[in-house]
Amino acid sequence: MREMSTDVLIAGGGVGGVAAALAATAGGRRVIMTEPLPWLGGQLTSQAVPPDENRYIENGGGTRRYLAFREGVRRYYREVYPLKGSAMRAAALNPGGGYVSALCHEPRIALHVMEHMLAPARSSGRIRILHDLVPIAADTEGDQVRSVTFRNTRTGEEILIAARYFIDATELGDLLPLANVEYVTGAESKRDTGEPHAVDGPAEPDNNQAITWCFPMAYDPAPGADHTIDKPAMYDHWNTYEPQLDRPWPGTMLSWVDCDPQTCDFRQSVLFPSEVDKAKPLNDIPVQPRWTYRRITRASLYEGDAIPHDVTLVNWPHNDYFSLNFIDQPQAVVDRAMYESRQLSLSLLYWMQTEAPNFTTGGTGYPGLYLVPEISGTDDGLAMAPYIRESRRIQALFTVTENHVGTFARCGENPMWADKSKPGYHEKNWPRAEHFHDSVGIGCYRIDLHMSTGNNNYIDISSLHFQIPLGSLIPRRVRNLLAGCKNLGVTHLSNGCYRLHPVEWNIGESAGHLAAWCLNHGHTPHEVHESTELLAAFQNHLVNEGIPLRWFNTYPI
Repeated sequence: MREMSTDVLIAGGGVGGVAAALAATAGGRRVIMTEPLPWLGGQLTSQAVPPDENRYIENGGGTRRYLAFREGVRRYYREVYPLKGSAMRAAALNPGGGYVSALCHEPRIALHVMEHMLAPARSSGRIRILHDLVPIAADTEGDQVRSVTFRNTRTGEEILIAARYFIDATELGDLLPLANVEYVTGAESKRDTGEPHAVDGPAEPDNNQAITWCFPMAYDPAPGADHTIDKPAMYDHWNTYEPQLDRPWPGTMLSWVDCDPQTCDFRQSVLFPSEVDKAKPLNDIPVQPRWTYRRITRASLYEGDAIPHDVTLVNWPHNDYFSLNFIDQPQAVVDRAMYESRQLSLSLLYWMQTEAPNFTTGGTGYPGLYLVPEISGTDDGLAMAPYIRESRRIQALFTVTENHVGTFARCGENPMWADKSKPGYHEKNWPRAEHFHDSVGIGCYRIDLHMSTGNNNYIDISSLHFQIPLGSLIPRRVRNLLAGCKNLGVTHLSNGCYRLHPVEWNIGESAGHLAAWCLNHGHTPHEVHESTELLAAFQNHLVNEGIPLRWFNTYPI
């Protein structure tokens, strides 16, 4: 067995892992980062999800490094792609023009920018990035982790990596069970957390949010164009599958009708914006054009025919997979869930190509739709990995709940501040999320839970501009392991607003800074959390590194 050692081991090269690596190496520490897939970047790249961001992100609302990443994406398009003059000059260039984000872009561009940001640390020898590695064991002594053993998925070789600090930035919190770090999964009980939207009965550890196997999809409008894939093996199953949820779903998954996330009222969708007027709205909800929701390529931005067709990223309710919980399950269950999720996405594509109501022609099917493997980086055109929304979560020194960040939980149904006509209305009276004295960053997003393996429909509720408390990154017992992404101390509900791209980046970056700062100053994370002086010194360091610790506006979203 090969053995290596380092100051900081970061397991997982997703959004949080990359941010942690940038921070720890900036602090002068040696880092090894492992990643099971060929691409770094997680949600942004191998999972192919355009960034879900707060509405203020263009002017702040993220760390300096995250904002530099965003500008790096735009700069790459300007320097490399044959943009038309108007697009070249657009300060807030949105390459795909998707309306989910102000920066919908191809996953490979995010990969390029992240690699660019990591290049100086690589050249200096401060970081080694090892791909194709999955953790299989950990060696612990008391409350300390000593090393983690990985297996190379290509060669079978095992590598033991010893470190002084460990950051778990894996998509599912994979180090936690291996290192005997206390953790929770699934949905907590209302009687344990007091959260208004928590489970009424006992906790449901197997109740986790849906995963989605995303895929980039283009459309060839040429007459007679037919890119229909072979019929997926599970197509007949998914074409007739009707979810049985706590609030009704409108029939089958493969349909242009789904549920509004906030109300769960049925709503009508179509494929293209040009079809909106050809479909009848349901429940007074505007018809949703799926094509522009997460569109990542706009052919109209480019000179000539440099880019032949628009490309959209299919991460829709219709390919959310929630039939099986696979966290802490036997490998056979994991394999089955992965297979069924992929089959659902392929079945959705096949349904759109062959049977979907075509609102443009009045017939059925859009055979001009096709997969784009060049964008996903895979042979079959699906993303390299499923989009993971929920992870194992550490039992932390502090756990953020809905009660700390939820608008309803803190303010009730119709508070005075929401009605400008009421006496006493003033923006200064708008509500605040819980103030955390140990803040290590900020975030802003609705509490957004997709359908779950507990047969729950959407939970999508307003939240307040929140902070990330230091205590949520630190396990109660283990002294040298930190949460580096969505495995921090949150609940099933509060995870819904802490799991998105800029927040995960902030979590990872703050964890990387914390590990380096503790090594540089001879303290532990628990000591920093417990000491007023140490906490103030560390927070001052974060501010100097471009991490805002509080919001200057507090509007609910």
